[in-house]
Amino acid sequence: QVQVQESGGDLVQPGGSLRLSCVASGVTNSAYWVNWYRQTPGKEREWVARIFSNGRGMEYADLVKDRFTISRDRSRSLTYLQMNSLKPEDTAVYYCKIGTYWGQGTQVTVSS
Repeated sequence: QVQVQESGGDLVQPGGSLRLSCVASGVTNSAYWVNWYRQTPGKEREWVARIFSNGRGMEYADLVKDRFTISRDRSRSLTYLQMNSLKPEDTAVYYCKIGTYWGQGTQVTVSS
């Protein structure tokens, strides 16, 4: 049974930074994509970034490019999303998806 867990969401002021973490357990496949998505009430879930399990192949949505960085700690099966220069419009629940498995999400609120 694959389990995915996000953490690191918080309330932060505009211009601030946060680092989200995603940890997976029970993954038996060594090759998979890790994706970050986000969702606000009343809107569809939006893709943010992805990275391959070997730590390569990073891609970003245009809205977060140059502000967010996705990375992997392969030894601990951790994936990070470093978010800098945060804007109020980045406020959302952020979800991690590993292969076809979703986490529960972590709330990020950007507000003064």
